[in-house]
Amino acid sequence: MKLLVSALEASSNLHLKELLKHTGDIEIIGIFDKTIPYGTPIYDISEMAIMGFVDAIKKIRWFYRVADEMVALAKDADKILLMDSSGFNLPLAKKLKTTYPNKEIIYYILPQVWASRVGRVKKLELYCDRLLGILPFEVAYYPQKKVQYVGHPLLDEITTRTKSAQSTVAFMPGSRRSEIAKLLPIFKSLRQKMPDKKAILIIPASFSEEKIASLYGDISIFELSRNTHTSLAQSEFAFICSGTATLEAALIGTPFVLAYIAKSIDYFIAKHIFGLRQIGLSNIILTHHNGTTLHREIIQNEVTVENLFDVFQTTDRTLFAKKSEELRHYLGHGSSENVAKIIGKKEQKNKE
Repeated sequence: MKLLVSALEASSNLHLKELLKHTGDIEIIGIFDKTIPYGTPIYDISEMAIMGFVDAIKKIRWFYRVADEMVALAKDADKILLMDSSGFNLPLAKKLKTTYPNKEIIYYILPQVWASRVGRVKKLELYCDRLLGILPFEVAYYPQKKVQYVGHPLLDEITTRTKSAQSTVAFMPGSRRSEIAKLLPIFKSLRQKMPDKKAILIIPASFSEEKIASLYGDISIFELSRNTHTSLAQSEFAFICSGTATLEAALIGTPFVLAYIAKSIDYFIAKHIFGLRQIGLSNIILTHHNGTTLHREIIQNEVTVENLFDVFQTTDRTLFAKKSEELRHYLGHGSSENVAKIIGKKEQKNKE
């Protein structure tokens, strides 16, 4: 089987690698992480990275050209898998369905319509054949004949749990240059307030030594780690930039605080136009489930050494552990094998 894939985010590619373990004889084409051994991408995900609304506008013409390349490439595909990144993948779905009305389009990791822009639901219904949700509550927003909850991929990928270490603290300032530039100086000062703690700076596994030197500068006060799950499990607390890492920490059971500083215009749009009230996925999930939250969120001008250190000192570890278990129970099970079955193994044929 030849599968056209559009997976722009690093987290999407981690999930893609996991589900490909459960497929049969398959070749993938399109946009994905170049380290995935099932095919060669026309663009690596590093070329697709953007940060916020402003960056997206600057590259919009280029993205249109890339979408046209994907449509041309889809001619040879048996099925199409779109993952997350609705800003790119939803217009792409329209182009693909218009050009190839009989090709099956599967959307895995659905747009967060429960947060904003509910109008995208109608477009997904028109342009996609299968809608695969990874949050139990989100399936209620989509047409029931097409949507299903398949489980959460992190429950397949996380194989370790916190060991309740009492002398290690983890720092995750993000993976984009702008995130690191804003958070790392604060994290460095924060580390100085914990001289009795072992401090681990967790960096993306794909970063080269040259990229680390360029993005991080002098980080000699930290021990470095490329293994997110193991390092979080060995830490008593973590300071984490917004993103998938916050949900990873929650499922591992490591108490943490979310720290995030967005561009002013991006924050204004998110808060006042889209009505965003929470950033952390764990908080969003539990709020929908039972009206509670798991962790503190410190954002924009509130991200100071003093505020972060206060959260470290005052977080109720016992309550966090209880809410972490509630979160795991609510999500239920992993999704990778279920998605692989839907895509179809070697002996299954596309209806086209």
